[in-house]
Amino acid sequence: MPAPVSCSSAPASTHLQRGTGPYRRATLALFCAGFATFALLYCVQPLLPLLAEQFRVSAASSSLVLSLTTLSLAVCLLISGALAESWGRKPVMLAALGLASALGVACALVESWNTLLVLRALLGLALSGLPALAMAYVGEEFDPEALPAAMGLYIGGTALGGLLGRLLAGVLSDLGGWPLALGGIAGLGFLALALFCWLLPASRNFHAQPLSLGGLLRNFAGHLGNHDLRRLFGLAFLLMGGFVALFNYVAFRLAAAPFNLSATTIGLLFSVYLVGIVSAGWAGRLVPRFGAQRVMQGGIGIMLLGVALCASNWLNAVVLGLALFTLGFFATHAVASGQVGQRAVGAKAQASALYLCAYYLGSSVVGYAGGYVWEHAGWLPLLALLSVLFVGAGWLTRRL
Repeated sequence: MPAPVSCSSAPASTHLQRGTGPYRRATLALFCAGFATFALLYCVQPLLPLLAEQFRVSAASSSLVLSLTTLSLAVCLLISGALAESWGRKPVMLAALGLASALGVACALVESWNTLLVLRALLGLALSGLPALAMAYVGEEFDPEALPAAMGLYIGGTALGGLLGRLLAGVLSDLGGWPLALGGIAGLGFLALALFCWLLPASRNFHAQPLSLGGLLRNFAGHLGNHDLRRLFGLAFLLMGGFVALFNYVAFRLAAAPFNLSATTIGLLFSVYLVGIVSAGWAGRLVPRFGAQRVMQGGIGIMLLGVALCASNWLNAVVLGLALFTLGFFATHAVASGQVGQRAVGAKAQASALYLCAYYLGSSVVGYAGGYVWEHAGWLPLLALLSVLFVGAGWLTRRL
């Protein structure tokens, strides 16, 4: 008697399913990657007044130690995003994080301002191999229903990196000066590298493309021809530019009268990033209920409220303003990042690279321009400029 024929079952999904061990390991690995990227990138922010005094440069010039890093990161993202379509995800991310951590150590050993700027620019080049690939990995490897939450956790890692990078830099600089601060953050980068290498599962849905300049250019042209992606790129430029400008120069504002805060205390104020960690994951879970557009508009509205509170001369109001501003920024950025992966048709690493290129160009351009406004006009005109940028960002989300 023949054996009964069993009904064929659906093929097992190759995507990471929420609640499974590989899902948890992958999200933790990406959390570490986001943490290290932002810690290495932004640890110099609370040190700007110290660097300006140490190397005898202006406030706007001191911001170059961050702006040049984000500029080289923005430009090189386009190259690394393209190469990763052929070279894979995990190997490139590992090499990028290792090289960036080594350059972080080198930055702590220099005695020349120009040398420090060159090394920070190279650090941005090294880090370019990480953010776009991490976003592409999430878009390819995670189950679509789990994607917003996974992207939120990655963005949460960037928020924690931004927090601890700034916080520890402030504390370490008071203990041993800015070289100890930069060296200590580089050590955290090596720790994150080890965890990332151990935890991240290999790609299962990545399909290598042969290196072709024509193909890469067609992919870029296709993404730039997508109206929604263009608006997301513009949104990234405005949001990140305003975010970095505010946090660059609030350190100068709080170090001066009537606040007269120390570097450690200013670093502690960056603990408002904790609300960014929460809001990034929270915003991703709100998207299925309210839609991406409404969640992003709500986040931008909260940012504008935070900017208004930062105009106060009362320290508690400024801290509350920074917290609201950070909450709104990370909520909006987490949702916008996920939208790039969903709206891009193929070549997701290149789409993510374009988004992050605009993101870090905003950091460089608006971050430096904000210093010019701060030096020549003052704090309130700088806040007015940022408000205009965020109103423009709100208009872009309405067009999605």
